[in-house]
Amino acid sequence: MQQYHQLLRHILDHGTQKTDRTGTGTISVFGYQMRFDLAAGFPLVTTKKVHLKSIIHELLWFLQGDTNIRYLVENGVNIWNEWPFQNWLNETGQAADLPKYSEAWKTKLGEFVSGVKENTTFAREWGDLGPVYGKQWRNFGGVDQIRDLLDSLQKSPDSRRLIVSAWNPQDLPVMVKSGLPPCHALFQFYVAEGKLSCQLYQRSADVFLGVPFNIASYALLTLMVAQVCGLQPGEFIHTFGDAHIYLNHLEQVALQLSREPRPLPQLQLNPSIDNLFAFRYADFSLLNYDPYPAIRGEVSV
Repeated sequence: MQQYHQLLRHILDHGTQKTDRTGTGTISVFGYQMRFDLAAGFPLVTTKKVHLKSIIHELLWFLQGDTNIRYLVENGVNIWNEWPFQNWLNETGQAADLPKYSEAWKTKLGEFVSGVKENTTFAREWGDLGPVYGKQWRNFGGVDQIRDLLDSLQKSPDSRRLIVSAWNPQDLPVMVKSGLPPCHALFQFYVAEGKLSCQLYQRSADVFLGVPFNIASYALLTLMVAQVCGLQPGEFIHTFGDAHIYLNHLEQVALQLSREPRPLPQLQLNPSIDNLFAFRYADFSLLNYDPYPAIRGEVSV
């Protein structure tokens, strides 16, 4: 994963300090690209432990068209909790009394997550993120983009229109209220010599916390789509708009860059699955993953 370390160094060496929506501040560059040969191993960062369980469940959640975090929290995945939690605090007038990341804030977050997990009515009212990724992938103005993509890959693999977009301007105001507009906004597939490649355009990228997840998620999606379409995996290409390191992650980034990347693991898929929507968590096996310990960092919401 030298590509990822090179991106971190590029931002530190060439980035501009900027303000941002969250008030945290970033060091940012505009325009960058990484390429990963999926035959060389599964691109899961090794210089800190990355929680693959969260990545798999999130991708399955997207593919089902789900936008409510209840499925995620039921499976021990907490990566989306803070956005609906903050919306709940704001809408119920509790935000002013809870300094972010204070002990009281953390206690209230635990109560919120328990409510989503255990109370169907509460989950329906407060656990939904609005028309974010899953909704746009599976029902963009009535269009199931994923089914259309699979159909096109079978019928017209040389098409230059193998695109799925999560960026729906009509739905952006609702996304802003309950979550945030899609960061990984558009992806395109490409078939050549029996190999399937995927290019992601990510408009905004939290490079320390988010990007390792994004790399693994779209690499995994490429492996899954390749299998059900009878293709071999090619490359994952990651193209960025605003790629940034938050100012409160600089110490963590320095620690990560002091670690030498280890060999990539392998990810095995259940070979019997030939329907993209039939994959379940148990159908994935990660082999030979030997990461350094995790490095914690606060999410800027």
